[in-house]
Amino acid sequence: MLSADARARIDREIAKYPPDQKQSAVMSALAIAQREQGWLSDATMDEVAGILGMPPVAVYEVATFYAMYDLKPTGRFKLTVCTNLPCALSGGTATAEHLKARLGIDFNETTQDGRFTLKEGECMGACGDAPVLLVNNHRMCSWMGGAKLDALVDELSAAADRGEGAPRGDGGAK
Repeated sequence: MLSADARARIDREIAKYPPDQKQSAVMSALAIAQREQGWLSDATMDEVAGILGMPPVAVYEVATFYAMYDLKPTGRFKLTVCTNLPCALSGGTATAEHLKARLGIDFNETTQDGRFTLKEGECMGACGDAPVLLVNNHRMCSWMGGAKLDALVDELSAAADRGEGAPRGDGGAK
């Protein structure tokens, strides 16, 4: 299921730990798998468990604990808006409302075209840059007000039109 490239990247993460502690690479392995597959299916988590020599339930525990892991398909671009108090007081709530209106979806929903999923996030450690959001868990955007939000949505839409961006969570198809 995982490509040779993903397996090689997971092996590089495993090599950072003593041989008897390769399960310590579980978070990195899940992130690599999700980046490739778009989300973490049971089959993908089972494969990660096998690679790391862990019981599948131990991998599931990690994947269900952290909000950065997606256990169901998402849009090509997952936008996670920080609504924790510092961001909320600095425009995070308005940012979320703007995106909801622009995309026509609520939190935990995906646009009909499969391009965007909107998520609510907790502190991202960039309170001084509020309001902040993450694109696909990897790109942090700071000071995200109306015009910057519209520019971001336009940029990501254009990337989707070109077939660029993350997998949509449908097994890696683009």
